[in-house]
Amino acid sequence: MTEAHAELIQPLTALTEDEVLFRDSVKQFAEDRIRPHVREMDEHAKIPRELVDELFDLGVMGIEIPEAHGGGGGRFFHAVLAVEELSRVDPSVGVLVDVQNTLVVNALLRWANDDQKGRYLPALAARTVGAYALSEAGSGSDAFALAARAADKGDHFVLDGRKLWITNGNEADVFLVFANVNPDAGYRGITAFIVERGFAGFAVGRKEDKLGIRASSTCELLLDGCRVPRGNVLGEVGKGYKVAIETLNEGRIGIGAQMIGLARGALEHAVKYTKERRQFGKAVADFQGVQFQLARAAVDVEAARLTVYNAARLRDAGRPFLAEAAICKIFSSEVAERVSSLAINLFGGYGFVKDYPVEKLYRDAKIGQIYEGTSNLQLQTIAKQMLS
Repeated sequence: MTEAHAELIQPLTALTEDEVLFRDSVKQFAEDRIRPHVREMDEHAKIPRELVDELFDLGVMGIEIPEAHGGGGGRFFHAVLAVEELSRVDPSVGVLVDVQNTLVVNALLRWANDDQKGRYLPALAARTVGAYALSEAGSGSDAFALAARAADKGDHFVLDGRKLWITNGNEADVFLVFANVNPDAGYRGITAFIVERGFAGFAVGRKEDKLGIRASSTCELLLDGCRVPRGNVLGEVGKGYKVAIETLNEGRIGIGAQMIGLARGALEHAVKYTKERRQFGKAVADFQGVQFQLARAAVDVEAARLTVYNAARLRDAGRPFLAEAAICKIFSSEVAERVSSLAINLFGGYGFVKDYPVEKLYRDAKIGQIYEGTSNLQLQTIAKQMLS
């Protein structure tokens, strides 16, 4: 597979000039500043704070934040491009940027009032990492079976409960936390709160020891009489379910971008290795059976990429994208697992050891079919849209 053929999975014609320039700047940063540290970050299960600060300096932590608040004033599609290019090198860094943009910033842009935007958006554009705290031990796929409670005390709320699997938990200073103000009302009691790390009664608990995306922190959050000012309710009391649903729809596109970036990275490693590795007197890439496998992987990656780009374009155009987000999320996560698995096969024994990069990408790929809505939930969403 020549370098020109590799461009089959990198279609410049799909992007505007400013998108190409933005994408290339992120790609260069990923190569220069992230790639040298990928293995170390995976082994130590941590993204160095100085690298997080460099992501802020690059401008990818506040892509859609208006320039008036210190952000890039970009579009959702720019965030998708950033997540894709970062994930091509390290999906752990990709998901840190994804959660910041497609979940936290996106929710604030849509639901925060002017005072909240003035207080939090400049910080999120500058040096503050955000996290999105919806999941609990008993509410994963059943996201609205929340056990966390919020007691209305007039000028403030008191939150109690425990959140699990919260991405960016270690790095974040601002958390969007969902709790139920009126359990008798079911999901209509769910309310979203902006919680700062320094609030009394709030603590970040245990960090999970994970199979993949190990450098990305996944933590529990402890709410023990956490006092939150009424002015930190995001949206309306009892309307947190709307905040959650609409934000997660966009977040799924971000995970799609993470997965296609991962798949591209795995395929590029495989192409390079098969051109260098010689067996039976010729390069492994010269065998037709290998060529066909690489070609099929390129078809899969390109198809997944187009579903992600289509969903992101629809979102930016203000058009319905619910089914398209589910389609891109489920398909890209399946492609990422297939392509990273193929890469290991083509590396042979070397693919199974940590000295080579593809075993990590295979581990990283598995989460794509689980978080931001499992594959079964995406199928359910697609079916409902078809049959409605």
